[in-house]
Amino acid sequence: MKRNLFDEIPADLPEEVFTVLAENENVKIERIVSDGHASPEGFWYDQEQDEWVLLVSGSAVLTVGDERIELNAGDHLLIPAHQRHRVESTSVTEKTVWIAVYSVVQFPA
Repeated sequence: MKRNLFDEIPADLPEEVFTVLAENENVKIERIVSDGHASPEGFWYDQEQDEWVLLVSGSAVLTVGDERIELNAGDHLLIPAHQRHRVESTSVTEKTVWIAVYSVVQFPA
C-alpha cells in the first residue's frame, strides 16, 4: 500500500509522534515528528540496537557521547548500540521529521 511520509502529521504536537512504518524481528523503521522537542534534562538514550537516523525536514542538535552534532535536512547519522545520546533541540519554526532505522543486525561502519 502506498503511503506518504508527510501524511497524518498533526498540526499541534504537545509530544513527539512516533509511527512504526515497518518492522520484523531484526529491523524497525520509524517516523518521528518533533516540534521544538528535546530529551528531558539528564535523560540519555542507551539502546540495545544500532540506530541510523535521517533528518528529512527541519533541524536538530544531538549530543552523542561527548560530541555535539547539528543535523539539517538530508543529514544522516549512525548511532551504534549502547552509544549514549540525547536530543538537545529540534526546530521551533518547522516540524522536524526523522526516519529512524533500528537494527539488531549490525550496520556496516
